Formats: sequence, structure tokens, C-alpha cells
Amino acid sequence: MGKKGDLSNFERGMVVGARRAGLSISQSAQLLGFSRTTISRVYKEWCEKGKTSSMRQSCGRKCLVDARGQRRMGRLIQADRRATLTEITTRYNRGMQQSICEATTRTTLRRMGYNSRRPHRVPLISTTNRKKRLQFARAHQNWTVEDWKNVAWSDESRFLLRHSNGRVRIWRKQNENMDPSCLVTTVQAGGGVVMVWGMFSWHTLGPLVPIGHRLNTTGYLSIVSDHVHPFMTTMYPSSDGYFQQDNAPCHKARIISNWFLEHDNEFTIVKWPPQSPDLNPIEHLWDVVERELRALDVHPTNLHQLQDAILSIWANISK
Repeated sequence: MGKKGDLSNFERGMVVGARRAGLSISQSAQLLGFSRTTISRVYKEWCEKGKTSSMRQSCGRKCLVDARGQRRMGRLIQADRRATLTEITTRYNRGMQQSICEATTRTTLRRMGYNSRRPHRVPLISTTNRKKRLQFARAHQNWTVEDWKNVAWSDESRFLLRHSNGRVRIWRKQNENMDPSCLVTTVQAGGGVVMVWGMFSWHTLGPLVPIGHRLNTTGYLSIVSDHVHPFMTTMYPSSDGYFQQDNAPCHKARIISNWFLEHDNEFTIVKWPPQSPDLNPIEHLWDVVERELRALDVHPTNLHQLQDAILSIWANISK
């Protein structure tokens, strides 16, 4: 017996072409390998309705989650990005006449463009500080590369002796990686760390100074006089340099401010917006050090070894 049932668009075209070429139903069935009934039906549909397309795309099991259901599932995701697949399925089935399983939920979410991802970790920033960050950006939006070459960037950073392997997963679409509901805020860890202060500019890598567990005003004044001052006067002898520091309490102390006022004819202090570590490009250097630490064949087992490793990695960062 020849092939029965609905045919593909190509097969339908073959049937119509054979009949239009003058072949009989029997000849067409023998030539194409389809049943006489199928040949007759397909050609009749073409003659009466001009139908040339297959309905195969309508075959198969009907999707349990229609467009309305997808909108409902999307609202559930927006309400709780951290919901598990089980929780999403349970909440979706509440009040629904026909329930779905977790496999259907997973398939639907993927069809909608959602995937389970790890959220980006960002500092928690207040509304007031967001406005100040925006003001800073607008004040410097017309700076050229040549202007930024005159800035010496500085910051403190802590490096953990041991890292946490905790993981959090969320549901998000590809373009939602920086959506506030897709982020996890972080706080500084304490204990088992080595803290360092460093600086750099466009021209060269600056010094890296271990500062113990905590930096106070006296320690920072020593850094400013012993490291910042010689770096700025050497790199910017024309007094056109800018020194950047954040708003840590020891940076804003009166004795520090007075020291900078005494040397304001040698370089300028950048008015830094509060709570803005991600605006400072030195963060990329800290990332380099962190990656190199993780890639060490022999990991430090104490804080002294960790400090030596950090200093060595910093000294070998290429221009």
C-alpha cells in the first residue's frame, strides 16, 4: 500500500505536478508511492481550495501553557526571581483547572527565554548615592582620554585566605543580567584576610602597600606622604595630575585634608562620589590579582604566604 495521511509541502507539490502533467490517479500513485486515496484527496483540495501547504505543524500534543499561561508564569518570575522550579510549578497550578508538571514548567520557561543563572554581585547603593554618582558622571562626561591619563587611581582591597563556594541561582532572561531583581548584594568579609593599598595611572603601576587588618588615619597619612606624594610629583611634574581616593573615614579625616591642602599646588584631589568602587578602574587590577591567586599551583596556607603572593603578582602585572 502507498503512503497515506497528510503530506509535506514538497510531496503535495509532486502530486499536483504529476496530475497536471496528465498522469492518472493510478499512474501518479505508482510513480510517487502514495495511495490512490491520498492522490485523489490532495489533487481535489488543490483544484477546489488551492491548498498546497501541509498541516503537519498542527500535529502533536497541544501545549498545556498557552499565551495567557505564559504571561501568568512571567508574573510569577517577576515577583520572585529566586523561586525554584518546584515553587514556580506549585504557584502556577493554584487556581488552574489543568495542572502542569515541573518538566512542562521548565520547557515553558525556556520557550519564554528564561534560564537559571547565577546573579551578578554588586554593592548595595542608596538612592542618594545613586544621584551623586550620576552627578559625577555628568561632570566628567566631556573628559577626553588625555584628561583621564592625568588621574592616579588608588584603593584598598582585601584578599581572603579561603573562599566561599556558596552559590545562588535565579531565573532571568539573557538581557536581564543587571536588572535589580537579578542581583545579589555583597558585604565585605572579615577575618582571614590580607589588606593592601595600591595605586596606578595610565603611565605605570604604582606601589602596593600591605596595611595589616585595618587602615587608620595615621597609617594613611604615612602612605600619602611616603608613596602618593613621590608618585604624583614624579609622574606629573607639571602639577597637572589628579589623585583619586574614595570616601573612607580615614581618607576624609581633618589631618589628611590639611595635608592635601598644603600640597594642592602639586596635584588635585578628585571629588569622588560616595559608594562607587565600580567606577574605579583599579578594580580590574584587583581582579587580576584575585584570578592569579586562584590559579596558583600551591595555594597560600597562612596570611604571611598570602601577602607574599599578592605582592609578587602585583609586581609582575605588565603595563
